Amino acid sequence: MANTQALPSDPALRNLDGLLPDLEALYKHVHSHPELSMQETRTGGLAADRLRDAGYEVTTGVGKTGVVGLLRNGDGPTVMLRADMDALPIQEATGLSYASKATATDREGNTVPVAHMCGHDMHVTWLAGAAKLLAEARTSWRGTLMPVFQPAEETGEGAQAMIDDGLFKRFPKPDVILGQHVMVGPSGTVAGRAGAITSAADSLQIRLFGRGAHGSMPQASIDPVVMAASTVLRLQTIVSREVAAAEAAVLTVGVLQAGTKENVIPDEAIIKLNVRTFDAGVRKRVLAAIERIANAEAAASAAPRPPEITPIDQYPLNVNNQDAAKRVEDAFRGHFGAERVRETGPAPASEDFGSFGSEWHVPSVFWFIGGTDPETYVKAKEANKINELPVNHSPKFAPVLHPTLRTGVEALVIAARAWLPS
Repeated sequence: MANTQALPSDPALRNLDGLLPDLEALYKHVHSHPELSMQETRTGGLAADRLRDAGYEVTTGVGKTGVVGLLRNGDGPTVMLRADMDALPIQEATGLSYASKATATDREGNTVPVAHMCGHDMHVTWLAGAAKLLAEARTSWRGTLMPVFQPAEETGEGAQAMIDDGLFKRFPKPDVILGQHVMVGPSGTVAGRAGAITSAADSLQIRLFGRGAHGSMPQASIDPVVMAASTVLRLQTIVSREVAAAEAAVLTVGVLQAGTKENVIPDEAIIKLNVRTFDAGVRKRVLAAIERIANAEAAASAAPRPPEITPIDQYPLNVNNQDAAKRVEDAFRGHFGAERVRETGPAPASEDFGSFGSEWHVPSVFWFIGGTDPETYVKAKEANKINELPVNHSPKFAPVLHPTLRTGVEALVIAARAWLPS
């Protein structure tokens, strides 16, 4: 196993060992007190307090619950570091002593379990730690540091909410925007690439209309259950028959709802689906095919009206700037060593992080931090069971604390220092 506690290569990391116990306590606290998207008042308050204590100018309530810090430290580049804060409506099943037992009221008024099953608690902790260390070492660099704690990544609205709330007008334009995400992979490693790093995503609802009847008299109905079933099966042919092998797309139907009783044919059915793509042209073709198939299946069933196709949420393609990504990779290799820095392919996960760079016209770089126990990962790989490891959004997703915590803080500091001159 690689040494993950080498001597610090930057003055800002000299106090990391002493800070780790405090960061571990912060992580466990945030993990135990998760908040749904656009409800991150407690988490945002913790982030704001940490920034103030470290000497940052702090603005809260940006995009409702977002937090922006500024540390002006002489002439030099402005570096934005971003972490997302929200949790998911999932019942945690990790068995951790600090596992979430929280519930909350969602936007539909339902009481739901809440847990940090995507690692945003780790992201908050990383950024809090990096911000403090860089502030303590301000005599070793010049420029402006801008930590941003963002709400509502899980619903794809948080970045845009901060932008719509005047982020670009109220704060200095950065020279680079940096972010990271904990994922399945050996803890202590970092992984990234130039170009597309996470996919575009589109979630849609298809509402199919039929004519209800008694289950014993299907001839009197236009059955939306059969219509929906046919639509789901036909949708699977888009990727297999309309997307070239050299291209990439994922289409998943996650919801199929119809009826309330086994002997009643309902009036309508609901399909909810999610699409991931890495190319604008592929995205356009896939979305057009979904609309074509839904309308054709409705027509084939003699539906009384065409289906309603409604967007639910959308994430942009997240593209790492070539030159900026190379600078981050070189900095990582210089600090971590080549054996801990990995090249990764584009991930079919999605992020609204890219909105900051694309809409501000600023280079951005996003990378991944491994969160899996290294021995567990090696054994799973040898047994060809990588896909059996709990992934983000699994109720059992639980990054190992060490060295994940250390590695993420180091990565943010080293990446920021690639732009901040001495």
